[in-house]
Amino acid sequence: MITSQEAATVLSTVQTVAVIGAGISGITAAAHLLRAGLSVTVFERSVACGGVWNYDPNPSLDTPYPNEKPSEGDYKTSLPGQYAYHTPPPDTSYHRRGSRTKDNAVSVSNEELTHAPPSACYAGLRNNIPLPLMSTSLASYPPGEPDFGQWTTILEYIRGISHDYGVDAITVYRTRVEEVKKGPSSWTIRTLTLNGVESTNRWTERNWAFDAVVVASGHYHTPRIPDILGLKEWKAEFPDRLRHSKQYRTPEAFKGRNVLLVGGGVSSGDIARELDGVANKTYQSVRGGKFDLSASLLPKSAERVAGVQAFGPITTRDNTSPDDHIPGHVQLLDGSVLGDIDHVVVATGYLTSYPFLGHLHSDTAPLQKAGEELLVTTDGAMTHNLHKDIFYIPDPSLAFLGVPFHLSAFPTVDLQSQVVARVFSGQANLPALAEMRDEYQKKVQQKGLGRDFHCYLHKAGELEYVAGLIEWVNQEARARGRLEIKGHSEEWVAKYWQLRHDAKAVFDDPSAWGSE
Repeated sequence: MITSQEAATVLSTVQTVAVIGAGISGITAAAHLLRAGLSVTVFERSVACGGVWNYDPNPSLDTPYPNEKPSEGDYKTSLPGQYAYHTPPPDTSYHRRGSRTKDNAVSVSNEELTHAPPSACYAGLRNNIPLPLMSTSLASYPPGEPDFGQWTTILEYIRGISHDYGVDAITVYRTRVEEVKKGPSSWTIRTLTLNGVESTNRWTERNWAFDAVVVASGHYHTPRIPDILGLKEWKAEFPDRLRHSKQYRTPEAFKGRNVLLVGGGVSSGDIARELDGVANKTYQSVRGGKFDLSASLLPKSAERVAGVQAFGPITTRDNTSPDDHIPGHVQLLDGSVLGDIDHVVVATGYLTSYPFLGHLHSDTAPLQKAGEELLVTTDGAMTHNLHKDIFYIPDPSLAFLGVPFHLSAFPTVDLQSQVVARVFSGQANLPALAEMRDEYQKKVQQKGLGRDFHCYLHKAGELEYVAGLIEWVNQEARARGRLEIKGHSEEWVAKYWQLRHDAKAVFDDPSAWGSE
């Protein structure tokens, strides 16, 4: 039950919590919720935990060019009962209100990729901030680990936490969340489980009930494919030559070829460095965005060029061999033309999307018309109506983790998880609904709507965000005589400021950092 008083919002009857996603956000959330004495179930659509650090050599399937509506995400949610028997099977376990199954004979490989699209992790992925800034209060990395290493180090760290804190035991794998809705007294979650890996897969549809829900599904799922003139036609004619950066796995596929990278962010820069010495020529096309990385970070084999104005008409459709360039020209905004492109990698980021919360999406409302209930508008640029980037203001028993970006994700979601555990277990009260709404509106006025709303790169934004959470929750702890949450250590803060100093040259646009 949520009670909104003049001075506080109290969640008084939370006993069961669903966590959606088993990446670092979901794992830390579940661990802290369990420590707070709550009953927790984690839903993970893939076969193992790890989130974006869970490498799969198989890339995700193609998405539409340009991207579809944010509400549709990277998978099509099923209809209630779509995978159901006419009568329910006898299995009814804890939380379960009904269970339906149906055989599906579509090929295993496609069903696996459709049910749980592989992450954006590629074979050569390395952490780009020092390992000491990627720790949580739950575990430390093994002594002697270098500051920068392969994805395997991070994955082992996440899986270690999941095992040591009992999260594995309460995680339902191969289970995708199809729908989350609030009923009169609880949240109803409908899931779809893909069972078995033989030629015939068995689906299981279930309905569950929980007092609260934590959405920890991550940022990097739904590719943002820009609506650039001609891009759709190029993809249709040469589907194997155009891909989103989420589908990139190894540089060998581009050996001796000319590659156009569209976008100037982290993924584009990483791929350019991997292609160095493998591809023949790499072009990186940018539009001069605030968060485009500096051209000085590119290898000598890569050339920074202007933004793409259009992918020109395909000049021939016959007798094009795999060794030929794509028979068309790329027109750039500065008037220059590229005519020797073999492959295009679209590295233009991701949409904010929660397909299981479709009723809180609007694919027609503009950014400024979110009102007081919508989470995502047609742009897919942000998550609206969250208190402190965590609690859904109209109903704070719905919480989100990992929404902020351009900060140290692991310690931040660890702190957010502790905050959620305190609130859901009754160890801390939220402000009154009116106060949360007022604070949110002030942030809108200060930062504006859109992608920058959740960005904490400017000034000391990350440290201020963390300090604000700790001040609020620890005030609640002192009032109850409970242990306070610890913030960053002095050593951590020193490393943080050193990283910011060393990274000054990362962005060409100084406004990306703000003034220190």
